[in-house]
Order: sequence, then structure tokens, then C-alpha cells
Amino acid sequence: MRVILLGAPGAGKGTQAKFITEKFG
Repeated sequence: MRVILLGAPGAGKGTQAKFITEKFG
């Protein structure tokens, strides 16, 4: 989950977070 916050610094935390979560989680 930390990777999402560090990987998406203001680059659509909601959109990218969901995309990364499905890819890594």
C-alpha cells in the first residue's frame, strides 16, 4: 500500500492507486 502513495505523488492517487492495487494486490 505504501508503494501506491510513493509511486503516485499527486498523479491520481485514486485512479492509479486502484490500478496498482489490482496489479500488485
